[in-house]
Amino acid sequence: MAGPLLENRIAIVTGAGSGIGAATAKRFVTEGAAVVAVDIRGAKAQETATAITDDGGHAIALEVDVSQPADVERMVDETLRRLGGLDVLFSNAGTIRPGTVVELSVDDWDLVMAVNVRSVFLGGKYAVPAMLERGGGSIINTASISGLHGDGGAVVYAASKAAVINLTRAMATDHSADGIRVNAICPGTIETPPVRRMMADPAVLQVNLDAHSLGRLGQPEEIAAAAVWLASDESSFVTGEHLVVDGGLRSRSPLGRLADPRPAAKR
Repeated sequence: MAGPLLENRIAIVTGAGSGIGAATAKRFVTEGAAVVAVDIRGAKAQETATAITDDGGHAIALEVDVSQPADVERMVDETLRRLGGLDVLFSNAGTIRPGTVVELSVDDWDLVMAVNVRSVFLGGKYAVPAMLERGGGSIINTASISGLHGDGGAVVYAASKAAVINLTRAMATDHSADGIRVNAICPGTIETPPVRRMMADPAVLQVNLDAHSLGRLGQPEEIAAAAVWLASDESSFVTGEHLVVDGGLRSRSPLGRLADPRPAAKR
């Protein structure tokens, strides 16, 4: 019988404080990996790490702003120092600000591009040399279906995720000979805390349910399952791809036209 898919692997998961990141960190550990749970909210990263260790797994938490070079370099250095190597990077941290080009502020544009795109660049910049020391690895970037067709009402989010898809292709081309595979996941509408806030209105929720052929929203664990496959040797001949996991979305997602997902007190 085959063993766990990620046995003895060392993985970093960004945005691990909740949602897709937390679910993936936990699933990676279930599959045999040791995980560094990373989030800009240090307490939330620690919650994920604690849940893993309480269940007998191996995880540490780091508070990191993935848009800042010094923070990302420290993230990789701490992983090497404390766990001894790096095999998998799941660059999952992201943010959204709704609005058309007229409505968005320049600050909102810069923030989303920094968190969603620059973080992927920085993750690769510092992770690739560490992976070379192990003879290769797998980098997985969270993109979105919005990056494939451009959702109205969330132009910077759509632009940032399109950039992630093409950055993924370019990174894969550059580093395939090094034994490093680079792929992206394009989720549909996933029931994460921000999405639940955006769909608090039952009518809005129903519109989104109807837009998916499966008649429901996705769950973070379903994206985690895709991430495990891309991180593992099961996908050893896959690189430079964007894996769509969207429940059969039949039309452009209405997600971008919803309310700002941030709690009112934090806007």
